[in-house]
Amino acid sequence: MRIPLWLKVFWTAWVLVWVPIYWRQYGIQNFLFFCDLGNILIACGLWLESSLIFSWQACGLLLFQTLFVTDLAGAVVSGRHLIGGTEYMFDPHIPLVVRLLSLFHVVTPPLLLWAIWRLGYDSRGWKLQTLTTWIVIPINYFWRPQCDVNWARGLRFHEQHAVPGIVYVLAYLIVVPLAVYFPTHRLLAWWVRGRNAQA
Repeated sequence: MRIPLWLKVFWTAWVLVWVPIYWRQYGIQNFLFFCDLGNILIACGLWLESSLIFSWQACGLLLFQTLFVTDLAGAVVSGRHLIGGTEYMFDPHIPLVVRLLSLFHVVTPPLLLWAIWRLGYDSRGWKLQTLTTWIVIPINYFWRPQCDVNWARGLRFHEQHAVPGIVYVLAYLIVVPLAVYFPTHRLLAWWVRGRNAQA
């Protein structure tokens, strides 16, 4: 067993608590956020000990979750949001338990890196994340568009009007995989090769 049983049980129990609370607070569409999908897929990856699932999620989540952590840390230390996106963590109108559960964003990057270090890196991950994006973003665009899940209608939860919506979506489906997923894939592949070379 390459993943400790306690970690599998803990993450699964946490997901079982997190899902109903988030569902009640935000609605079912919230589970189409890549970070929220990631929580469920990580649970599967832990039990299956799947390098593919962890590589898939790392390519999609590492950059954005790291930016979240950076912004949150900046707000805690300086009182200013250096990037933006974590303002809700300080909103007293959102129940404290919901905000505490949102700290999974802090745990996810080191967990993904640890799992890849433990299980290895699967180079198909970025392609699977690209396919996921091609499926999920059109759903986000058409279903409950007012929620702007994954910024499918505009950045920072503001619908854009600079170009037709379908043009924005098509650009999203091309630019994000090439500018985020593929570079993350190359970085992870380089990191794993370097670690293996030192072993």
